[in-house]
Amino acid sequence: MARPRTPMLSVSGIRTAALALVDRDGLEGLSMRRLAQELDVQAASLYSHYRTKEDLLADIANETMAEVDVSGFDTGDWRRGLTVWARSYRAALAAHPNLVPVIAAGPGRREAALRRADAVHGGLVAAGWPARHATMIGASTKYLVVGAAMNSFARGFDADVQVYRDRYPNLSQAHRLSEHAAEIDNDSFELALSAFLDGLDQTFAGLNPR
Repeated sequence: MARPRTPMLSVSGIRTAALALVDRDGLEGLSMRRLAQELDVQAASLYSHYRTKEDLLADIANETMAEVDVSGFDTGDWRRGLTVWARSYRAALAAHPNLVPVIAAGPGRREAALRRADAVHGGLVAAGWPARHATMIGASTKYLVVGAAMNSFARGFDADVQVYRDRYPNLSQAHRLSEHAAEIDNDSFELALSAFLDGLDQTFAGLNPR
């Protein structure tokens, strides 16, 4: 059987190639024309699977959010649920930081994101949180996670010690931060998450006095 002149396209293959392009060149680097070039097909072939680039990005975001773990809420322990969710949420975003603006914009109609939002809200309410507080906790956790995933605090400092010497005495070790960026960023996230959860513990106790 003769091989087809045009490579066979699949939805999963398009998503994989598009995500690789976003990871490499950022959101502004993704266009249907450039994606078609990457896949060695005509742009018209892509439109039979996705009407617009926005539809494609929504599908990629949905697939990324499907990796986020909300099973911690199944135990009825809201603190464990938030911990598992926040850590896996950050990991999913950190794996594809260029995609964060799309995901951070909100779930829209994306099935995976809505299912997780439903699980988080339902898990908090079932554990005793009022619905309004559950909404605010979900939003606050998102702010914490998205901020941690979008960029690195430690890598934002120049590695040249001369930048800080004399002029910024309190930053005398700042040039070393980038060497330990992964550790610092992870530990900082864990510190912020722990402090956030401790604060919620106090709020929860006030709402549910014994």
